Amino acid sequence: MATLVLASNNAKKLAELRTLCEPLGVQLQPQSAFGVPEAEEPHATFVENALAKARHAAAATGLPTLADDSGLCVDALGGAPGVISSHFAPLIAEPGDREQHRQRQDAANNRLLLQKLEGVSDRRARFVSVLVALRSAQDPEPLIAFGRWEGEVLPQLRGEGGFGYDPLLWIPALGHTVAELGADLKNQHSHRAMAARAMRVLMHEAWRLG
Repeated sequence: MATLVLASNNAKKLAELRTLCEPLGVQLQPQSAFGVPEAEEPHATFVENALAKARHAAAATGLPTLADDSGLCVDALGGAPGVISSHFAPLIAEPGDREQHRQRQDAANNRLLLQKLEGVSDRRARFVSVLVALRSAQDPEPLIAFGRWEGEVLPQLRGEGGFGYDPLLWIPALGHTVAELGADLKNQHSHRAMAARAMRVLMHEAWRLG
């Protein structure tokens, strides 16, 4: 089975993408398994940041890589928080492990988003995922797939599942927030699921996988 490196150390993102990539017959391994740290993400678009992360992991491992850059885009905020979704709110480092820090950051991000939307009637938003796959760091033909999951931001948190902004994004088509969805349902409908389905087609056609 071919190894594909995920250019991320996010355990929940790894779990989602492993399930979504199963039909390809590849073994998806996080870059942390190869001692690769997180890449810099200095760019203004999801595409550029995903490319940067994929090239970083491919250069460090010498293996094909898959990178995801994703976030929440809110119409009334001009697309913010966008590429800075994971660190939208400034947060002072405190003692604790990576997961505890992520939980504190998620809570701070959600509070800031609600503050910025206070009194705003247009709460349309979407989760966006861009997946980039590279055969090597010098691959001139990156595979790029998009997923967009439309919803609206609620004025309060609902649901205990997921992570990030999941408790705030209401999906009208499903009648729930993302945090209220089970893993199976989320993996059928999410922005990352849409991008993964498109990526599977690209990998099958271009890389002869699956």
